[in-house]
Amino acid sequence: MRPKAIHVVYAKWCPHCIPTTVGPLTKRAEELGVQCLLHDIDTEDMGVADGLVKKYGDWTPDYLVPQIFLEYDGGSIEHVLTGDPRGVALTQRAVEELLASEPLAVEGSKPVPK
Repeated sequence: MRPKAIHVVYAKWCPHCIPTTVGPLTKRAEELGVQCLLHDIDTEDMGVADGLVKKYGDWTPDYLVPQIFLEYDGGSIEHVLTGDPRGVALTQRAVEELLASEPLAVEGSKPVPK
């Protein structure tokens, strides 16, 4: 089942977020014809971001970004990714794997070699 929206909790200053996560997820949302909702933790959208992470994600008072959530018809939300604190390359690989797997894969997506 395809999501109706992709939510990305991020920070503009975070290299795990921009360009590593926000760009590819925004592009994939366009390819799928779904919304990509960006929730910047350093703006008035912080309350929405905190709410998503508290209810569905990897919550701590100083939680990691990015965190990605898929929203489905009926309002259910699934947490699918948290940035990897061990390095940007590991977050990038996790994003690539997410984009190559269901439900975000598109025709021509290839699994990322291990």
